[in-house]
Amino acid sequence: MSIEQTLSDRAGNVCEFCRATEALRPLDVGPDTDGTAEMAVLACATCADQISGSTDIDPKHWLCLNEAAWSQVPPVQVVAYRMLSRMRDESWARDLLDMLYLDDETLAWAKAGLGGSAGEGDDGVVHKDTHGAVLAAGDTVTLIKDLKVKGANFTAKRGTAVRNISLVADNASQIEGRVNDQRIVILTEFVKKA
Repeated sequence: MSIEQTLSDRAGNVCEFCRATEALRPLDVGPDTDGTAEMAVLACATCADQISGSTDIDPKHWLCLNEAAWSQVPPVQVVAYRMLSRMRDESWARDLLDMLYLDDETLAWAKAGLGGSAGEGDDGVVHKDTHGAVLAAGDTVTLIKDLKVKGANFTAKRGTAVRNISLVADNASQIEGRVNDQRIVILTEFVKKA
């Protein structure tokens, strides 16, 4: 059976992201693809062009990830993670990325294909924790001291794990994460990489 037929059967003859039925094609999910369906997705032309970067990302089109991100298919999870990471300036994408859970192997695969080196924002800003370990979007960090959260009526306690952090692109001393179901900005000097 061809890869196209295998992917069509898996996806039910629709794009695995936006559910479109026209112009479907297999798309390898790198960086180290083996040419099998286990490392590929079935995508429409619109999704495929935006995933590959040949056209600009239309965040409204990717609202489909609100459903597709919960797929149990690893290559679909990987592409969803990467697209959400590329749109992290959209609040809905950042929130969905915070909720997304990938097993360690799938998360490593997703991070391996993100543009730039891990721990660097688009402008080359490097975020480091209190011990100098480089932080990357999606990492888990632990608070090393109690932090009073401005504008909220709580204190983020020392030892709290903050999962799936986002990096503040223009400030190496700040990250964002969810604590007590609120998205907050945290100074990197108060966290250590888990």
